[in-house]
Amino acid sequence: MRGLSIFVLQLIIMLQVNVKPVLLGVLGTQEIIIILIIVLLLFGGRKIPELMRGLGRGVREFNDAKSNVQREIEEGMKDKEPQSNTTTAQK
Repeated sequence: MRGLSIFVLQLIIMLQVNVKPVLLGVLGTQEIIIILIIVLLLFGGRKIPELMRGLGRGVREFNDAKSNVQREIEEGMKDKEPQSNTTTAQK
């Protein structure tokens, strides 16, 4: 009961000071180990490499798309610069 009252007092103080309580902080070693054990139990040892391969492909595709968009923007900027210089030179 006493632990609950301390929690309530801390929450009231945080709300009065306009501080948002941090629900998810930095994960510690124990939390990471527990999460890994749960993932291992849910998916099994054979499925995890397949999941990681799929995740790697997804990240690779995302990075490729990101670099393609960046390259297209840079090419568009290069194409636009000579056109603006020729139009100002003609006037």
